Amino acid sequence: MELRQIVHCDLDTFFVSVERLLNRDLIGKPVLVGGFSDRAVVASCSYEARSFGVHSAMPMRLARQICPQAIIVRGDHDQYSRFSRMVTEIIEERTPTVEKASIDEHYLDISGMDKFFGCWKWAQELRQKIIHETHLPISFGLSANKTVSKIATGEAKPCNERRIHTGTEKLFLAPLSIRKIPMVGAKTYMQLRNMGISKIQTLQEMEAATMQRVLGQNGIAIWKKANGIDNTPVLAYSEQKSMSKEQTFETDTIDMELLKRVLAQMVDELSFDLRKENKVTGCITLKIRYSNFETFTKQMKINYTCSEKTLAEKALDLFEKLYTKRMLIRLIGIKFSDLVAGAYQIDLFNDVQEDLNLMQTMDRIRIRFGQDKVMRAGCFYPKKIKF
Repeated sequence: MELRQIVHCDLDTFFVSVERLLNRDLIGKPVLVGGFSDRAVVASCSYEARSFGVHSAMPMRLARQICPQAIIVRGDHDQYSRFSRMVTEIIEERTPTVEKASIDEHYLDISGMDKFFGCWKWAQELRQKIIHETHLPISFGLSANKTVSKIATGEAKPCNERRIHTGTEKLFLAPLSIRKIPMVGAKTYMQLRNMGISKIQTLQEMEAATMQRVLGQNGIAIWKKANGIDNTPVLAYSEQKSMSKEQTFETDTIDMELLKRVLAQMVDELSFDLRKENKVTGCITLKIRYSNFETFTKQMKINYTCSEKTLAEKALDLFEKLYTKRMLIRLIGIKFSDLVAGAYQIDLFNDVQEDLNLMQTMDRIRIRFGQDKVMRAGCFYPKKIKF
C-alpha cells in the first residue's frame, strides 16, 4: 500500500505579513491587527508583540497594557483575501489535491510524487515559489498525515520547514506540550493538566480506554492524535459562493413587527451557518416580493463579519431603503455572498469581548439543543423601522 505524503502549509502571522507588504515601516516592530477600541480583540500579532505575551483573541486593552509600544493596525480583509487567493492559485497549479483549511493554511496530498520528483524537494520548491511570487513568509510540515504535518509546521515556524519520516511520528510528538495537539482547547488542556499530564508522551503511555472514560469520544480522538494516528483524507477545496434564506407568507402582510422578527430570525440562522462553516461574509442582499409579484433586491458591501448583531443592523438598513412601494409583502429573503473561508468566529476588527462571549454561548446552546432553541430577541436590535 502506498504511503501517504501530506503537506501542511501555514502563512506566518498572515495579517501582519500582509500589512508589512503594504507598509514597510512596520517591519521589525511589534504590530497588532484588530480594532482600536479597548474592548476589541487582537486578530493577529507579530512575533515581536508575542515576545511580550500578546496573543490572538486577547482583549486589545490588555495587549496595549503589556506591549504599549505596539503599533495597532485596523485589518483589511479585502487585502487578506486577495493575497490568500494568490497563494491558493499557486498551490492549486501544482498540487493534485488541495484542501484550504482557512484563509492562511492549506493541506496538500502529494502521495505518489516520490516516484517522479521527491516529495520533500517538491514541497521545498513550492514554498520558495510562494515566497518569491507573493513575498509572504510561509512554513510547512511534511508527514504521513494531517495531524503530524500541522504540528510539524508549528515546530518549523517562523518561515521554515520540517519533515517527519514515516515511523518516527511518536518520537517527534513525545516531548511536545499537549497544547500542540489539535482539538486540545483551553478546557481540555486544564482537564489534562489537573490529571498531571503536560507532555504528549504521557498520553502515548496511557490506555485509550482511560482517555475515553475521562473525555468521552474526544478522548479517543486525542489519544490517536497523540500517537500520530490520523487517517483523515485531504478533501479538495471548493468555495461556497453564497448562502440564503427566504420566507413566503401565507397571507401577504405589511406588519412591520412581523417582518422585523422574520428578518432577524433569518439573519440569526445564516450567521450561525457562517460560523459553523468558518466563514465570514462581505456582502448582504435583501429581496422583497410584493403581492403583485414584483420583486426587488438591494445589496450592500460590508466589512467581513459573521456577527448576527452587525448583519441584522445592515439588513434593517437595506429594508428601509428598499421598501418604498408601501404595498403588501408576499416574500422576504436575505442572502450572504462574497464568502471568505477562515477560522474566525468573530467580526475580526469590530466586535467587543461581551459580544463574542454572548455569540459563543448561544452557539454552544444551538449545537447542543438545536438551532431553534435560542435566538436574539427582536427588541435586541435597537434600530427601528419608521414608516
